[in-house]
Amino acid sequence: MFGSRDVGIDLGTANTLVYVKGKGIVLNQPSVIAVDTFARRILAVGVEAKKMIGKTPKHIRVVRPLEDGVISDFEMTAEMLRVFIGKALEKGSRFSKIRVVIGVPSGVTEVEKRAVEEVVREMGAKDVYILDEPMAAAIGCGLPIDGPVGCMVADIGGGTSDIAIIALEGIVTSTSLRHAGDKLNDAIIAYMRKNYELFIGEKMAEEIKVEIGCAYLDPDDANAGTEEWPASGRDIVTGLPRTYIVTSRDIFDALEESIGVILDGIKLTLENAPPAIAADIVRNGIVLTGGGALIKGLDRLISEQTGLNVSVADNALEAVAEGTGTSLSNIDKLERYASYNKK
Repeated sequence: MFGSRDVGIDLGTANTLVYVKGKGIVLNQPSVIAVDTFARRILAVGVEAKKMIGKTPKHIRVVRPLEDGVISDFEMTAEMLRVFIGKALEKGSRFSKIRVVIGVPSGVTEVEKRAVEEVVREMGAKDVYILDEPMAAAIGCGLPIDGPVGCMVADIGGGTSDIAIIALEGIVTSTSLRHAGDKLNDAIIAYMRKNYELFIGEKMAEEIKVEIGCAYLDPDDANAGTEEWPASGRDIVTGLPRTYIVTSRDIFDALEESIGVILDGIKLTLENAPPAIAADIVRNGIVLTGGGALIKGLDRLISEQTGLNVSVADNALEAVAEGTGTSLSNIDKLERYASYNKK
């Protein structure tokens, strides 16, 4: 009925993705906005704003309006979403005719859900559905969530790690940790400062994590931990710029404690599962989604620690966005999956 005017949004701490029905994912941008505080105007949103992080003069403010999976700056989130949705929709589309599904972490409060909903409602959306991210991720990567057989997904994003066991169209048990990709970046920054007296920025830490991040070192692989990457920053002693070559062994050590927190969340979710569902998970294993799922060796580490089969979804980065969009194809089911309030 509404064709391409149904929209799914993965409102992430690190990235925001927009799915338009009939077209798929049409926008994938960093959740960042840059504002000129003197002129009171928006300078950049998304990729262009992210390039400004750590490089701005005093009158320019670069904001990440979501922290740990929740809105920390309501006004900036609204401005950012307006720009993103405007880019995603065809010219002349009326936002007042649009139905929107938004993926949010499973641990957010009703107040936080209402804040997210309000941002989109203020833009004039017709209907707004709030879908828990692990549910959206499960739909997005094609897990059988409608039947009585339980399935398990761990969505490791930028601000939160959402782990859930799903059956019969609902979340049976879940754990939401405000500990994910951003905390891994922080761990790398702290490690470089402590061990090499080098102060690196958030952007460099993320680059290192993506390029040589490592959660598991294979004891049978002689080359394990030997990948290298140049880490550039400021020498804490001299105050001068310096580059140090770090190895994947360094980053394994840096991330070990933080990844342990995520692993504990997965174990806790399994411990809270009813016995009949636990038997299903033994057969079906765990599917990983989100950017954190792509850290080298994470699937193998979780498999060794839990004894379960662990796989990384083919569309790990897009699973939540695709799930929000796909769910719009059946509104009756969506109303059972999601939080929905009549306007």
